[in-house]
Amino acid sequence: MQRRRLLILGATGGTGRQLVEQALTAGHEVTAFVRDSANLPPGPVHIVGGDMLRDAARLDDAIRGQDAVISALGVGQSFKPAGLIATAAPRVVDAMQRAGVRRLIFISAFGVGPTWADTPLLPRLFIRTLLRHVYADKAAGEAAIRTSSLDWTLVYPVGLTDGRPASRVRVAEHLPLRGFPTVSRANVAAVALQLLGDPSAIRKSLLVAN
Repeated sequence: MQRRRLLILGATGGTGRQLVEQALTAGHEVTAFVRDSANLPPGPVHIVGGDMLRDAARLDDAIRGQDAVISALGVGQSFKPAGLIATAAPRVVDAMQRAGVRRLIFISAFGVGPTWADTPLLPRLFIRTLLRHVYADKAAGEAAIRTSSLDWTLVYPVGLTDGRPASRVRVAEHLPLRGFPTVSRANVAAVALQLLGDPSAIRKSLLVAN
């Protein structure tokens, strides 16, 4: 795998921590843009402190000089997105364009955008009710990515777990899914890092499931 300078957004979340750990193990140079570095995994991570919703200049500093950006931004278990993705995604796109950084891997959630067609009935019920505001926020933010000139890939994992990574992971624009499918955060992080160097994944929306 080619060694890259990577900016990881959402690095203190469950998937973000996996991204940091696996990127360091693979030999990448990692920068994390975080409000609080206390929850970062140990390792030689360059930290740029800032708030995604308030510190646009600091985000510019973090992106400048990178080879790629991977976003694992999210609101965790909250049902109140507070406009996080709708605000953050356009800011990331603009900052990358200003800095001349083209490669973006943006981790979202299955059921957003074109992946709705592959989403089984049970998850659809949750998305339409408890998660409707979170999903509307994600869809609004992703519109800025899709219309940008960046080399983006949108990654849509199914239900995330903190379990051990599976030996078999499916990655495709469409997948046959049933019930409430799951995938480990470790698998998702590994897929995101692999996609960095895959030109066939550029401007694709990819589901990830076991």
